Amino acid sequence: MIDRPDALSPATLLAHGGMAEPDATGALLPAPQFATTFLREADNSYRDGRVYARDDNPTFEAPERLLCKLEGGHEARLFSSGMAAATTLFQALRPGDHVVAPKVMYWALRNWLKGPAADRGLRVDFADLAKADELRKALIPGRTKLLWVETPANPTWAITDLALAAEAAHAAGALLAVDSSASTPLITRPIEFGADFVMHACTKYLNGHDNVVAGMLIAAQPSDLWERAKALRRSNGSIPGTFDSWLLLNGMRTLAVRVERACSSAAMITSALSSHPRIERVLYPGLATHPGHDVAKRQMAMFGGMFSLVVAGGAKAAIQAAAKMKIWRRATSFGGPESLVEHRRSIEGADSPAPPGLLRMSTGLEDPADLLADLKQALA
Repeated sequence: MIDRPDALSPATLLAHGGMAEPDATGALLPAPQFATTFLREADNSYRDGRVYARDDNPTFEAPERLLCKLEGGHEARLFSSGMAAATTLFQALRPGDHVVAPKVMYWALRNWLKGPAADRGLRVDFADLAKADELRKALIPGRTKLLWVETPANPTWAITDLALAAEAAHAAGALLAVDSSASTPLITRPIEFGADFVMHACTKYLNGHDNVVAGMLIAAQPSDLWERAKALRRSNGSIPGTFDSWLLLNGMRTLAVRVERACSSAAMITSALSSHPRIERVLYPGLATHPGHDVAKRQMAMFGGMFSLVVAGGAKAAIQAAAKMKIWRRATSFGGPESLVEHRRSIEGADSPAPPGLLRMSTGLEDPADLLADLKQALA
């Protein structure tokens, strides 16, 4: 037994699944709990306070505790998907509340904010949150209730200054929520910069094996909005399956080595392709040419495993290049063991902020020299 788990590094906590004690069998990996309901005691109370698995499944609690500890938060809740986690926080707002979100963000959530969120009475404005002046101008003191930030922002990997965003949001009377799916707490811990909420699409890096759909919300401190979000998860039943929750915890054990490998590979590949004649731009916050590089250096421990290539010749040339790749697989998602490539305009539609020739790249665990060689032959 380790006396002070809080003093341990994130990599050690992850490798041990949050330092949970072995069960009565001595098994190092906790067993999933599939029960949907729990027995009352003779005095009509519930042992450990658990009533029904829609909100009290102990298999949810291990990844919740681990990610909450890694993020430095107050409390966490696991959801059925990243979209479920994100939309629950917006649904916890009141009709008529004002929300500010980035112009460059996960396309499905952007579309939800433009459609269902507006239909239920939320006022949503989009701004270029990588620009300090636009961020401040978008906030309406006394009316804005939530500033939603995604950094690095998918798929251009724009960087928002989190400390500035927190200061501006709080000065306007709003809370700050950060989608940190592409970073993980190993790269950025938004709560340290003043964020009130952190959201993760656990499907991506946290699970890391392409076999789980889940999401997580972490609250920095108690609040009325957090209590309403928790109540919505319970009433809406937007929870993952027990086995998915167990797989998530199992996947998180290798997060540190996977993220480090993806980041180092992405850094090498982007540097090598920066002057390639068929590439108009390489979008990666680790490059000095990236407009958010200086801010990224302040708030990121590494620069991430995601980058984008803007191929000369537009959409047709980009799609042809992706078709020639043999190791990079043409598929949606990111953060898995295999490297993925995707033409984002084909997914996001005509209003996408992605240039027509943009290919979004998710660096996996392959040998980076093989990945680079595959890109060069596809671009030749």
